[in-house]
Amino acid sequence: MTQHRVEERIVGADWALDEFERIQFERCEFIDVDLTEAALAGCVFTNCVLANVRANAATFTRCALLHCVIRRSSLFDATFDDCKLTGTQFLDCTLRPLRVVGGDWAFVLLRGQDLTGTKLSGLRLREADLSEANLSRVDLTGADLGYARLTNAKLRGADLRGADLAGVQLRGLDVTGARIDLAQAALFAAAYGADVRP
Repeated sequence: MTQHRVEERIVGADWALDEFERIQFERCEFIDVDLTEAALAGCVFTNCVLANVRANAATFTRCALLHCVIRRSSLFDATFDDCKLTGTQFLDCTLRPLRVVGGDWAFVLLRGQDLTGTKLSGLRLREADLSEANLSRVDLTGADLGYARLTNAKLRGADLRGADLAGVQLRGLDVTGARIDLAQAALFAAAYGADVRP
């Protein structure tokens, strides 16, 4: 049976190593909560605020964090397996190393976050805000970056092969050493005014 918790303010809870399954949190606040090595499966967080939360080595499996705000929290070595994070904002968080296996992160805000070396292959990042993020050496193969904002993002050494770059402002991106496919090469050339012909 799914447990539903609404408008709770949870402060200083020690949930390290705990297991949570199919709990729904709606408009809840989590302040200074320890989720280190916790395992969450099928949980849904809707319009929640997580501040100073420690989720190091925590595992989120088929969870949803919808329109949440995650502020000054640590997700060092956390795993998101097939999770939905639509519209969630990460503000001043520690996000690496981070393991992401598939999922839908459309409209997520990762502005200015350091994701160096993270594997985000196949992830749906449609209309996400990755402005000023450090995406150096990030694996974005097959990711959906359609209409994502990448202003001043660092993509040095990133792997973009097969990623959907529709609607992305490519001009001015630092892609030194990045791996791209032929179709993407044509997109980058056109972004700089080249007349690309077969």
